[in-house]
Order: sequence, then C-alpha cells, then structure tokens
Amino acid sequence: MSDTATFSPVVLETACEWTAKDVAQPATWTEMLSSSEVDELEAAVAHAFSVSDDFLQIGKAAFPLPTLARRLKQIERELMDGRGFVLLRGLPRERWSNDEMSMAYWGVGAHLGKPWPQNAKGHLLGDVTDHGKSPGDPTSRGNEIGLVGLDFHCDGSDLVGLMCLQTGISGGLSAVCNSVSLHNRLVRERPDLAAELYKPQPFDYRGEQAPGKPGWYLMPVFTRHGERIFTRLIRPYILASQRHADAPRLTEKAIEALTWMQDQAEGGEYSVLMDFQPGDMQFINNYHVLHGRSAYEDDRDSGKVRHLKRLWLETETLNERPRIFTNFMGKHWAEKVSISRMDAGH
Repeated sequence: MSDTATFSPVVLETACEWTAKDVAQPATWTEMLSSSEVDELEAAVAHAFSVSDDFLQIGKAAFPLPTLARRLKQIERELMDGRGFVLLRGLPRERWSNDEMSMAYWGVGAHLGKPWPQNAKGHLLGDVTDHGKSPGDPTSRGNEIGLVGLDFHCDGSDLVGLMCLQTGISGGLSAVCNSVSLHNRLVRERPDLAAELYKPQPFDYRGEQAPGKPGWYLMPVFTRHGERIFTRLIRPYILASQRHADAPRLTEKAIEALTWMQDQAEGGEYSVLMDFQPGDMQFINNYHVLHGRSAYEDDRDSGKVRHLKRLWLETETLNERPRIFTNFMGKHWAEKVSISRMDAGH
C-alpha cells in the first residue's frame, strides 16, 4: 500500500455510516436500565465482592447477569456492526459508593469484552480526570489532562468505555463522531488523501515505550481487513511524533489528510454531543467512532471534580483482526496489571 498509484481505497461498511441527523435524538443511543436490571446489577456487585474485593479476580463468571447479559450481547453487536456507540443510564449513583459503581462498571465491561492495559502502568481500569498535567507535557495523555477540550480521536482497543462518577460544575460534554462516514467521504472525494492515510504514520508513545525502544511507533490511520475498516486516529500524537529526530517525517499529503479529518470531524455533520450524568456508562467502537470532549470547569473546594472511569476492551465479536490491532503496545504494558484508584475530589 505504499504506492498510491497501485492502491485504490474503497468505500467500506456503509451500513455503519451515520450523520448527526440520524442520531440527533438521545433516545436513539440511550439504553435505560430497568429497575429489575438495576436490582440484578446490585446483586451481581454484592456477589462479586463476596468473591473478592480485588477487581482483577472478578471475571464474567463472578458477575452473573441472568437477563441483562443477553441485552449486553445485543449492545455489543450494535457496537461492532451498527451505530458504534451507546449510553447506558440508570445506575443509582446517589446511593452507591465509588467502589460499588466501579465494580458494576467492571462487571458490565466483563460481559462486553476482555480488559486491555491502557498504559505502561498496566491499568485495566483507569481514571479520566485532572491529573495536574498540562497539554504541553510531552508525556501527558488525554485521560490525564483536565479542563481543556480534547480533539476527536480513538483509543487503543476494540471498545472504549467511560463511566461518570462525578461531573464538574460546567462543560465536559462528551462528543462522538462517525469515522466510517469520514473514511468513505474521503475515499469518494479525495482518494489520494485516503490512500495516504493507509500508509503507516508515526505516533508518539508519550514516553511509555519499552525500555531502549524508540519513542514512536508506526501504524496506519486506516486499515482494511476483509470488508471491515479499522481506524487508529490520534492526530495530536501523530503530530507530536515529529519531536523525535529518528521518527519518519510526515508528508505534506499526510498533513493535508489529517487536517481534512479534523475539519470534517469538528464540522458537526457527523458528530453528536451527550451530557454525562453521574452513573452513565458510555461504550464506543474505536474502529468506527471517534470521541472527544468539550472544555469544562471543576471546583475542587466543593468536590465538584469531573471524574470518569475508563475501560479498554477486546470484544469477542471480532473473529479475526489485523495483527496491528491486537494488543500491540507490547508486553511491558501488561507485565504488572493493576486497577487505578484515584480520589479526584482531593
């Protein structure tokens, strides 16, 4: 695929395309948990804690969901072969502790996929809140940067999940954008730019590479596997790769293509905003849907600090995938898996 004269990208997975008009109504993508399903989750949380308070010891079998499991399997299929994102609402945040909320989220995640390390610390359950890092810090990652908005991007797994423990005092809207629609429009209108993004691009490791290894890695933005499209787009990390003298230089065409993707994603035609409430769980197919957020404001004195928990999941729905979309970050991310436990209010 390195020669655009011999490679012509094609439109893929049109059944997964959507526009902002298609998903304008929250009822389209919101799954409300019934009272019986909440009771089932509460019983599963209690059972899980009776087995162990170590989340790493809790898998699907230790988190039984006799009826909700079937609904979650349908949601998983919709994530991979349909709209690509969902919001689950209805957990009783007002009466559940952080640990109970996190266990419920961990258990739901276990029914949707296998947890995947998110960073060099091996976090299987991470924290998205203000870690005190600035956007200009070359080692900062999106989940560690607070207050500012985040560009549309995708994470390093099949599914990414976010659960809201606490909102800030304003802002912090979650945004999702259909990357399948962006890919197909680019193929139709600028196949030369689409072809460029099928070539490997350098991504900054953000300082989390294995010891002695380069601070960047190569990966295409778009990869075709059979009739599926796989996307890995983190524009700030691609641009940041250029701080490494040994990283390949971005071509003018690649920069033009990345700018096109950014402009279209931010244009609003293929995106929708959602306002998280405490207890909400959002799951996204990273290969079909980009996500970002608006800027927000915290009030640390009053404890109103935006705090989300995050899961990266490997779904069972994909029977096969390109090799580069396996857990490719390296064994050093999984040498010592752990659960992140931050108290974002202090």
